[in-house]
Amino acid sequence: MILLNFGCKNSSQKSESNSIQIDANTENTMEQKSLIDFGNEYASAWSSQKPERVAEFFASDASLTVNDGDPAVGTEAITNVAKGFMDAFPDMIVAMDSLITKSNKTRFYWTLTGTNNVPGGTGNKVKISGYEEWTMNKEGLVQESKGHFNAEEYNRQLNGEVPE
Repeated sequence: MILLNFGCKNSSQKSESNSIQIDANTENTMEQKSLIDFGNEYASAWSSQKPERVAEFFASDASLTVNDGDPAVGTEAITNVAKGFMDAFPDMIVAMDSLITKSNKTRFYWTLTGTNNVPGGTGNKVKISGYEEWTMNKEGLVQESKGHFNAEEYNRQLNGEVPE
């Protein structure tokens, strides 16, 4: 059975759909547009069923941590994290909900939808929202990403449990 199980941590509230908020330290509208494009392309990569496309958004020595778990360090490890989700949800769609930038951190808010309809899967649909907090490098790639979503709700939907 293919299941992804992560430690529980609630995602914080999402901002208005497809919005971007940038603090006073980031005033360049071209930079804002580039960041919006980056976020949309990143979401598209997660939806592509090509895990190596996700890793292309990260520096070669970058890290991706999901729900305070062990970090995946380097593009090969990050590719494997993306592959795990893509294998579990062959119809997975990740949508960018919003971006919020303050100082040197950007929060990429997303919603994942998909069905665990793989051999040994549960056959259940999942719709879960969360965010990644990015630290970008000078080349415009993600150097560090800390992802968060409500793992209890994810597992409840994945396993088809009825809420109490």
